[in-house]
Amino acid sequence: MVLAANPRASLEGQHFYVVVIGGGINGVAVARECARAGKQTLLIEQNDFASGVTSRSTRIIHGGLRYLEHGELNLVRESLREREKLLRDKSHLVHPIHFLLLLNESSERSAMKVRAGLWLYERMAGKPPSAGATEMELKRLERALDAGHRWSFFDYEDAQCEFPERLVAECLMEAVEAGAVVRNHMEALAVNVAHGRIHGVLLRDHITGRDERVDASWVINCSGPWADRVCQRSSIRMNKPMLGGIRGSHIVLPRFSGSPTAAIYTEAVDGRPIFVLPWNEQVLVGTTEVADSSDPAQTVPSADEVNYLVRSVAQLFPKAKISGQSVKHAFAGIRPLPYSPDNRPSAVTRRHILHDHSDDGAARMISVIGGKLTTAASLARDCARRIGLHATEPNTIAMGPGPALDPLLDDAVLEIARIGAVSEESARGMLEWHGKRAADIARTALVSAELRAPICPHTSHVIAEVVEAYRREYAVTLADVLLRRVPVALSACWSESCSREAALRIGAVLGWNDHTMGANLEAFEMERAAFLRPAAKAEAALEAAAD
Repeated sequence: MVLAANPRASLEGQHFYVVVIGGGINGVAVARECARAGKQTLLIEQNDFASGVTSRSTRIIHGGLRYLEHGELNLVRESLREREKLLRDKSHLVHPIHFLLLLNESSERSAMKVRAGLWLYERMAGKPPSAGATEMELKRLERALDAGHRWSFFDYEDAQCEFPERLVAECLMEAVEAGAVVRNHMEALAVNVAHGRIHGVLLRDHITGRDERVDASWVINCSGPWADRVCQRSSIRMNKPMLGGIRGSHIVLPRFSGSPTAAIYTEAVDGRPIFVLPWNEQVLVGTTEVADSSDPAQTVPSADEVNYLVRSVAQLFPKAKISGQSVKHAFAGIRPLPYSPDNRPSAVTRRHILHDHSDDGAARMISVIGGKLTTAASLARDCARRIGLHATEPNTIAMGPGPALDPLLDDAVLEIARIGAVSEESARGMLEWHGKRAADIARTALVSAELRAPICPHTSHVIAEVVEAYRREYAVTLADVLLRRVPVALSACWSESCSREAALRIGAVLGWNDHTMGANLEAFEMERAAFLRPAAKAEAALEAAAD
């Protein structure tokens, strides 16, 4: 691991009321909630914040239309409430998106059942029915679809968060502002258990190489698919696993002729629901559901999964002639769903479960199982209440000083452009990814032309945003910045030449020598390739499956 010069104090011997293990969306939300309740809180993450399951999600904020099929009305109601809160409070990151649910004559779901489900969904959301797609949009989509089928179209509204990594970064900063201590690249080696209760955590700082011990009154295990492993390393014995990991894989395609401008919710080749989404000037397709008990850090999409998703899109849009060679990237993550060996993956609840380890001989430790991007804040409130804290209600959460700035408003864009002497395009990019913090970043950009320069020639995002990531958002590695804090490396045009140019421009501002520059660049490229499986590997996997 190549690290930036970002020294941090030792935690050895410190006492925290609560230690939260795991820095995905759930762990960061829990840490924020505990800190806001006035308790000394430590959040640790073995890699980087949002680098696990959060970054491998389908990137939608939704009520869970499909959960209605399984009768989980309370989960749908909770999800819809949290969706509306995110649309209100994080409008620069979470935005409404129009969905078209597509069925043909061979669908396993009847049109009557779908209409009833959508009616209930809209009633539970408390919103008027969607205005629907325009006739022009529908005709364009019909021309692109398989003409051999009779298609039915159903409209509804949900939301999308294209960059949940940024959502986590903002939640992290709110936790810190409330008093939380946060550490990424710090691993929980074991929870210290004695006389039937937890007493602290043994940590390893991957930056310094030091092992440190901290005392804790409570431990919240939010490590997602690593939750059982944390217990095993801590010699906490249980009768059965907490998790039944389900791998979800996605593919990323370039925009193709006829690719939808709305989000598509339809059935894959086997009748399972899948999404085909416009995302980051590309097309995101997912997801699969495959049982996986392997190391979550090593999970990759299988050849069968990539083939399944390619065939599903190709069948839907035959005129686009999509094949394995069309795949830009594929990525996978393991959903930390409850252990439920007798149920099909799609039938396993997505509602979170808080497992109290008192009966396992580790009182005052809670493991969080399940949950989803949309409901992280409500999960955090439940956790806080479980350990005796007063949880803030959705309408009373302090979001920081001043109103959120809307990147869709020209006045806000012009103001940021004026403050930082940057282009309107760069100002809009700052607003879209940083919201109300954009003004501070613009003031940093004003200091020099190097800070106003784009990160690479193909993006409007500037070096000042990188400086902010290192200075205030706890980025340590180049991958922390370019994949998560300022995720330009997820863009459609990113290439090895972009990586080199970005490293040169960032290194010049941060004062890297040639060795540091080369080491940072090499480590970044390795992490990006491990996350976004390159198209060549996806194609090789398909060829191997065919043999």
